Amino acid sequence: MTTLQVAPLRAFLADFTRLVQEPYDQAQTLTRGGQLLGALVRNDDWLPEVFAQPHPAHYQQYLLYADPLSRFSVVSFVWGAGQKTPIHDHRVWGLIGMLRGAEISQNYAHQPDGSLQPEGDPVTLRPGDVEKIAPDVLDIHQVSNFYSDQVSVSIHVYGGNIGAVSRAVYAPDGTETTFISGYSSPFLPNIWDLSKENHHG
Repeated sequence: MTTLQVAPLRAFLADFTRLVQEPYDQAQTLTRGGQLLGALVRNDDWLPEVFAQPHPAHYQQYLLYADPLSRFSVVSFVWGAGQKTPIHDHRVWGLIGMLRGAEISQNYAHQPDGSLQPEGDPVTLRPGDVEKIAPDVLDIHQVSNFYSDQVSVSIHVYGGNIGAVSRAVYAPDGTETTFISGYSSPFLPNIWDLSKENHHG
């Protein structure tokens, strides 16, 4: 990228704020929100580079915006070469828009014995593509960078402040471990990561 134009992000946030103010159900919000996100990620000329920096060991989740009423949040996910998430859930609806590079999403479903198995074929997202997730449909998946030699960036919109939502990662046998992700943003205090809190008596 050369010259940044953050006006598209501001316009998207204004449109999405208007969207969540309407009495739409989840399906309508995802459909209309997916159209808004698709328009945003069709152009890769607006994301400041500070929100696109990879980490050598793990993916990054940078907060771009959190609605003051926690109706939605927007983050950039930055994938270093070959990086992937554990199997995890979200517990709120979400939209994933591919901005740069590509990523693979594999859904999982619980089996009768409680274990998790892949559900359907993996989905490859490329720039401009949008995927929808929702707790009452398929909410458990694993995501990985399509590329083993380059960075990929996606823009995620969630129906809550995702950095503060208690959710879970899963072992193949279905055992879950809850976590609160916080954010990777370098100039924001990660106030959701209670494990780093210092106690002084």
